[in-house]
Amino acid sequence: MKLRQGQFSFLPDLSDDDIRVQAQYAIDNGWAVSVEYTDDPHPRNTYWEMWGHPMFDNPDAAAVVFEVNECRKEHGGTYIRVIAFDASPGWESIRMSFIVNRPETEPGFRLVRQEAEGRSVRYTIESYAAREPEGLRY
Repeated sequence: MKLRQGQFSFLPDLSDDDIRVQAQYAIDNGWAVSVEYTDDPHPRNTYWEMWGHPMFDNPDAAAVVFEVNECRKEHGGTYIRVIAFDASPGWESIRMSFIVNRPETEPGFRLVRQEAEGRSVRYTIESYAAREPEGLRY
């Protein structure tokens, strides 16, 4: 099962040149670009580990691709994403996010149903990855 999260998630995996083009688009719009990684890609897990510092004043997308490749060397068996943060007043949020690296096998998620009081039924999503201790999930 291929995780579908962020922009471009239904497209084939992005090449380094595709990543460079998207990062340059973010830089041209004045957004800070950064690289993050995780071994638990649950949709509600918004706190991925940051690789290095956000690139606030970086004028060249080649530096972003370089950082992605350095992160791949150390954390190649995890999910890696590139995010672009817009700090302009009134927005101050992530404008762009896309996955640039995946583990070889993606265990996926399961839907857990819970009966509650009355006729209420609650659902939650559990990652199969969370069964293993952190760092050994993939």
